[in-house]
Amino acid sequence: MKHTIKNTLAVLLGSTLLLIAGCTQNNGSNGALGSDIAQRVYVAPGEHDEFYALVSGGFSGQLAVYGLPSGRLFRVIPVFSVDAEKAYGFNEETKAMLNTSYGFIPWGDSHHPDISQTNGELDGRWVFINENNTPRIARISLSTFETEEIIEIPNSAGNHSSSFVTENSEYVVAGTRFSVPVPQQDISIDEYKGKFKGAISFIGVDQETGHMDLSFQIMMPGFNYDLAHPGRGKSHGWMFFSTYNTEEANSLMEVNASQNDKDFIAAINWKKAEELIAAGEFDVMPANYAHNVYDESTHTATSTMKKEVRVIDPAKHPGLVYFLPTPKSPHGCDVDPTGEYIIGSGKLSAALTAHSFTNMLDAIENEKFDGDAYGIPILNYDDVVAGVVQQAGLGPLHTEFDGKGNAYTTFFISSEVVKWKVGTWEVLDRQPTYYSVGHLMIPGGNSRKPFGKYALAMNKITKDRYLPTGPELTQSAQLYDISGDKMELLLDFPTVGEPHYAAGIPADLIKPKQVKLYKLEDNNHPYVAKSEQETKVTRNGNEVHIYMTTIRSHFAPDNIEGIRVGDKVYFHVTNLEQDYDVPHGISMIGANTSELLIMPGQTETFVWEPKQIGVWPFYCTDFCSALHQEMQGYVRVSPKNSNVPLKWTLDGETR
Repeated sequence: MKHTIKNTLAVLLGSTLLLIAGCTQNNGSNGALGSDIAQRVYVAPGEHDEFYALVSGGFSGQLAVYGLPSGRLFRVIPVFSVDAEKAYGFNEETKAMLNTSYGFIPWGDSHHPDISQTNGELDGRWVFINENNTPRIARISLSTFETEEIIEIPNSAGNHSSSFVTENSEYVVAGTRFSVPVPQQDISIDEYKGKFKGAISFIGVDQETGHMDLSFQIMMPGFNYDLAHPGRGKSHGWMFFSTYNTEEANSLMEVNASQNDKDFIAAINWKKAEELIAAGEFDVMPANYAHNVYDESTHTATSTMKKEVRVIDPAKHPGLVYFLPTPKSPHGCDVDPTGEYIIGSGKLSAALTAHSFTNMLDAIENEKFDGDAYGIPILNYDDVVAGVVQQAGLGPLHTEFDGKGNAYTTFFISSEVVKWKVGTWEVLDRQPTYYSVGHLMIPGGNSRKPFGKYALAMNKITKDRYLPTGPELTQSAQLYDISGDKMELLLDFPTVGEPHYAAGIPADLIKPKQVKLYKLEDNNHPYVAKSEQETKVTRNGNEVHIYMTTIRSHFAPDNIEGIRVGDKVYFHVTNLEQDYDVPHGISMIGANTSELLIMPGQTETFVWEPKQIGVWPFYCTDFCSALHQEMQGYVRVSPKNSNVPLKWTLDGETR
């Protein structure tokens, strides 16, 4: 019966949309929807999407979770920005997550998520994402969909070419968009050329816990480093970065950094780097960077400042880095599922360049060099290029693969996605986007095993696609069916922030691993109350700690007296529920934090500093039961020098 209803609704909806499309066409416009489009993206109530899409929030600093093919938004994961909905960065437990060497940074710029891999295939354990402005990498658990760790990256500026995961999650690799003096110093910007450096960071990942550690940095010439992807299969052990501004310009970049016919893709042999580290062939450089870790046992984050980093100079170690000439101002740097082809997308080139890893190794072995840049060999272009996709479009940016021998590239200027054949380099299809597409995502499209059913285009401009909302419009994602010979546009949906990139994965790889609640017996928060009988209120000078519990439909304690003006009152609230999807909230009048949202079995803390005498209410902010409105309490605040003793009410009795 369920499937009959689903199919009937889908057919009716499809027919309605067909009628609308037909009417639109009669008015002189081309309808984008066919008769079965609605049925192909419709996910009936109670049914689940086939894929998760993890879409960067760009200037929101967050990571958004959508379902595909529906395009429904399920969650916004707070990462690099405070989030009032979840109290992230507001409650005492998570403030440390946003600590940096520059202090507390409440708002970041998230760009490129990448999912952990095993043997080059998505494994659904973690997703990593970069913060561009204050260089950081975050790790998010795909069991809890919460940020568990953030590590700052020293010697970097504009952490754009991140975060890219090697095919066994050995490293998350991060580049620097802006080269800077290393170490930082007061020198003239006119001394840029030759004195500025670009740090490429290799962040090790513990295979059991996911915990990150800045293993080493390779100190590259002072170019701009853009996007990157790891080698896979035959090219495992290598990392490939696009570079531009090989002119080393520092002013009027749109002109002065676009002079050379070819810039580079940097090929970095990280296996060689590991050998150098093991042999002690590195320098130790003083540094100052934060490493923030959230502990699931204590439900609390801690921040540690690290003081040094290991650095390798590639000019001193032949065989570590090579430059592959690539036209012109490349943005995308993408590796096909076999690991043989490295695709460079020159923003100012009408063609796509495919380098061959096999040719690259041959050129290295036979020293087919065309000079060097700061001691790093430049390989001969003709000796490494495998083919060119000619006249594919205007403004190529990024390429993904479908696992069937096809590639898909976005073109920003001509606003289209172009499908082409790997190996023959012929264009097979093209479809328009609306408008000015940036990145493209195929679930698993940057792994050995793409799931070549859908492609998601992330667009920068959406005028006329949605209801207008003043000068600022939402950004747009568009879903294409790529299962056939021709791409078909299925769906538009608005996105959180400006999506720069996304990572997609089959839902079946994530759903079975979900944490549905936190077990009370495993809660080791220092201020936890695991039952109402453990609740209490304590004073130490002007510091008051309230050990509080919440359960449908009351707080314990619910009336508190003996608080004074000038006190610093900590509400430590434990949600006693052990039922899936029953969070509780709490909000206290006058609290700067405003409120908390506490998951089942979890403890969270906010601070209240009363400034006025009186009796002040608190209440539950998350609807939890029919008696939600009755879920409230009061705090009596007396003058600063009052002798009113601490007392509280539990089960109607005063303690």
